[in-house]
Amino acid sequence: MKSTKKFITVCTLLFALALSFSTSAAEFNQVDTIAIKSEKMGREIKNVVIMPACYNDPDLQEEQYAVLYLLHGYGGTYKDWITKKPELKDLATEHSVIIVCPDGQDSWYLNSPIDPEMQYETYMTEELIEYIDNHYRTIADPKFRAITGLSMGGHGAMSLALKHPEVYWQCGSMSGGLDITPFPKSWKIKLRLGEYDNNKELWKEHSVQGIVETLESTNQRIIIDCGIDDFFYKVNTTLHNTLLEKKIAHDFISRPGRHTWDFWCNSIDYQLLFFSKGFYQAAQQEK
Repeated sequence: MKSTKKFITVCTLLFALALSFSTSAAEFNQVDTIAIKSEKMGREIKNVVIMPACYNDPDLQEEQYAVLYLLHGYGGTYKDWITKKPELKDLATEHSVIIVCPDGQDSWYLNSPIDPEMQYETYMTEELIEYIDNHYRTIADPKFRAITGLSMGGHGAMSLALKHPEVYWQCGSMSGGLDITPFPKSWKIKLRLGEYDNNKELWKEHSVQGIVETLESTNQRIIIDCGIDDFFYKVNTTLHNTLLEKKIAHDFISRPGRHTWDFWCNSIDYQLLFFSKGFYQAAQQEK
């Protein structure tokens, strides 16, 4: 197993050399837009894949990389993150990771029991993972996968990882709607799970708060970030307190901020540092 520290060093040095010779990082093919056929949903899903600047260097074709799956929020698309945070290309190089941004539509990243075209839990834990591992030079091991997202994507990232620790070892949330049950009329959730009044247990089972309440323990690395002026702040603090009561280790960041791209573009910088530390630890354990 190659060390993540080695990946970071090689990519960072190459990137620095490129800049020193006035070579723009944009000259590297760093961003792919791909469509993946979901057999479960019977349709194609688009995704952005961001690679380190050194990924296509002919001298480094044996290098493998950890992967961060980065999810958009309600009303967003697979293009949101790279559009709002073009510096993700630099961060992919700095941390030597592949970043994958799937199109989650307004699915809440769950398998809907009432809509066969919204089966995103299967897509995110099986179909997408298989495709990325087969078509990119990834380290195909859960210790080298992380998942996070904003708002709806924060809920999706946490729920997917906590339900599937065999897929994702690290997970995070930025301004996540970590308990959907207080919002029975909002954000099309009822189109995925049915009316809340008739499906209360189903809503709880699909909520991160409900998942954590039944969780006995986990060795996953978890980071949660939410602004104090965010309308999801209360559900974030409630989840934080539940994790504390259960003695489940996690990082919880509470700071000034609202439900805005300014907050998320800042948050992802810190979350990538957190995930990179985890990838490095995993690489050291493999030695």
